[in-house]
Amino acid sequence: MFKALRITIIAATLAAGAAHASVNPNPQFGMAAAPANADRHIVIKADTKWVNVDNGDTVTFEIDGKSFTWHFDTLHSEQAFDLAKIAPAGINAGMVTVYVASNPLYRG
Repeated sequence: MFKALRITIIAATLAAGAAHASVNPNPQFGMAAAPANADRHIVIKADTKWVNVDNGDTVTFEIDGKSFTWHFDTLHSEQAFDLAKIAPAGINAGMVTVYVASNPLYRG
């Protein structure tokens, strides 16, 4: 009985991991988050070229009336990448660069 339970738990864990990987194709930049958890709200306009965030921030981005929320958890202390890499399908992030600074709690 315990062996069957252990196999069921392992299978469920692997399935959840596979589902998460398909939802979050770029885990090196962080993960999608619930809008209620956002620390900041950034509106991306046609003339927006870049945004600045800190590692550890949770930000809701609004683009053309659509929005998504992202928790930044990068592998490096500083990182820059295109917002389009984390924007969900159906949201056109354009050519906006995200600059992620190190977390202020750990700056020396």
